[in-house]
Amino acid sequence: MQKSSVKSIALERIELLLAMARKELDHDVERARRYVKLARRLGTRYRVRASRASKGLKISYCKRCNTPWVPGRNLEVRLEPRSRCVVYKCSCGYERRFRYKR
Repeated sequence: MQKSSVKSIALERIELLLAMARKELDHDVERARRYVKLARRLGTRYRVRASRASKGLKISYCKRCNTPWVPGRNLEVRLEPRSRCVVYKCSCGYERRFRYKR
């Protein structure tokens, strides 16, 4: 198999696992965390970058507690106009900042 096809298959599976994690969050939080861990492990093994351009994979889970983010439920989203940042704050207290342009 070629490298690009392996990476595309891995990216598909990562997207699938993260979608399953968001669905499972209502019923079983631990299983949702497990799905996120598996997705992150796949990304590490096959060197697939979870960039913001690839369907928002980078901003769909917490790096500290591996919980999929659902705005309003376990995530606060704030804008900081002075620093031009979007701040994502998880219920565990972890914060991620992404810069934006006007």
